[in-house]
Amino acid sequence: MPETPGLFESDEGRAKAPLADRMRPRNFDEFLGQEDLVGPGRILRRMAEQRQLRSVIFWGPPGTGKTTLARLLASSAAAHFIPYSAVTAGIKEIKTVMMEAQRQRKYYGKQTVLFVDEIHRFNKAQQDAFLPYVESGDIILLGATTENPSFEINSALLSRTKVVVLHGLDGDNIRQIVLRAVQDKERGLGESGLKLSDESLEVLVRMSDGDARTALNLLELAADIAGSSETKEIGPQELEQAFQRKVLLYDKKGEEHYNVISALHKSLRNSDPDAGLYWLARMLEAGEDPLYIARRLVRFASEDIGMADPQALVVAMAAQQATHFIGMPEANTALAQAVVYLATAPKSNAVYEGYSRAADAVHEKPDEPVPLHIRNAPTPMMKNLGYAKGYKYAHNFEDAITDLSCLPDSMASDIFYTPTDRGFEEEIKRRLGRMESEEEKIIGLSANSALED
Repeated sequence: MPETPGLFESDEGRAKAPLADRMRPRNFDEFLGQEDLVGPGRILRRMAEQRQLRSVIFWGPPGTGKTTLARLLASSAAAHFIPYSAVTAGIKEIKTVMMEAQRQRKYYGKQTVLFVDEIHRFNKAQQDAFLPYVESGDIILLGATTENPSFEINSALLSRTKVVVLHGLDGDNIRQIVLRAVQDKERGLGESGLKLSDESLEVLVRMSDGDARTALNLLELAADIAGSSETKEIGPQELEQAFQRKVLLYDKKGEEHYNVISALHKSLRNSDPDAGLYWLARMLEAGEDPLYIARRLVRFASEDIGMADPQALVVAMAAQQATHFIGMPEANTALAQAVVYLATAPKSNAVYEGYSRAADAVHEKPDEPVPLHIRNAPTPMMKNLGYAKGYKYAHNFEDAITDLSCLPDSMASDIFYTPTDRGFEEEIKRRLGRMESEEEKIIGLSANSALED
């Protein structure tokens, strides 16, 4: 059976523990982030205050508090706490733990909270082994996973648990966590005399990408490096050594954010795949949200390519889906593929300009009624009022082309979309020209027929 440590180790043990473990919140008041779960009156806070625990699956990114919340819940109920890793456990070990849980309940009247980290790594048989003990109340199962429980957890087990979703911590949360660790003299670095500049703090916040454990691990490494210097200051050089990579100057919310995304957009518009890849890498390697980039690529596909290559929007959406599906860092090549495609595609802003002209017309001209001949006429009364009168069903005409005007009479001659000669729009321009000739031919035939009558 795995060793069952106390909820919080001795002072000596904690002194030797990593900074991220030493700074683990000891109560809900110290916990930062996930306010929708731990704030006053929220579900996890209520469970702790009422000491009525139920089995829960914590689903969220690394370093967002899954393990800490499990420990706090167990502590609130004064329960027997067993941490367990799905990476190393088998069915035999699971059954041993279950027997111990039964013994604790039978002889000591004590509830057992079993915390299973990376529970998605358990196979079906291992997950099934929990079921009878969860149902009987011998254990409260708290599982942590970074994967979607709907896909990774058996439906039978999932139906007996409550799934709570944790989100990456925001910059303010990470900032407070880091400053607390720097200033805390009991558990943190407060006795070391180390200094952390505002600039270095912001770099550290950005590099952690919403992961408190990453932030504290980087801080601890950088502190070890800075501790041997005369100034004892954690600066960009110390952070670079701790992170083992260059600290990229990029503010995801500041001016540089807009400068670099503008550089990517203009590089693609200028059909420069090399520049496009460079600016893409600048953003991704600095920690930019890949889905933000994907959204901008989707916009570019319609705004600057449009019908010159209709496949561009398909490629951009495929990159967005791939980014959402596999995440970073694997999604970098999907985004790079889209960037190269968009950069080398023929360019046209005719769709963008066409919509802009149509929108201007909507705002500047009166709201014209829909012409009667293209209105639907589902009732006899509407037919008597002239609805659908004169409508021409395009499929009944040669090449499905008629002289029917579908704009209000006052706008009948307005043209919003004007295709270019580039890419597929050259074919569209040819088609529109042919349709115009056919319409003129039909109008001429109609006029001759009227004269003969």
